Amino acid sequence: MLPKNLPKDFMISDTDGCLYDTSKAGWSGNPPIRTNYRWSHREIKTVADLKATLRAGAWAWPGGYPMYFITSDGGALSFETVRKEFRRIAESVRDQAKDGWTVVACDINYENKELYDDHTNKRIESAYE
Repeated sequence: MLPKNLPKDFMISDTDGCLYDTSKAGWSGNPPIRTNYRWSHREIKTVADLKATLRAGAWAWPGGYPMYFITSDGGALSFETVRKEFRRIAESVRDQAKDGWTVVACDINYENKELYDDHTNKRIESAYE
């Protein structure tokens, strides 16, 4: 599904996570408009990785397993929290801050029924409850 603000001729590839403009002849032989547009990254090294992982969504593909973010100090954050606190988190990722907001990874919560978001204290869903 394309975000509403993208032109109708744009395509996000499920193969490489890049954004392409299909309106031009021979588009598949051209480089993408943007690389790393929508992709679930296990390791979050840059703000671009964080954005791409948010765009990919909170559910792993294939399988539909629930995912969450991990901070540099071992905390857990839900996708909802990362979206709401995006500016703060993006600055921390960019600056590699030691402030509890630096997201370094994204993972699947398979079985941890006691995993809670460290910011909101809401439970993060597990795949197998």
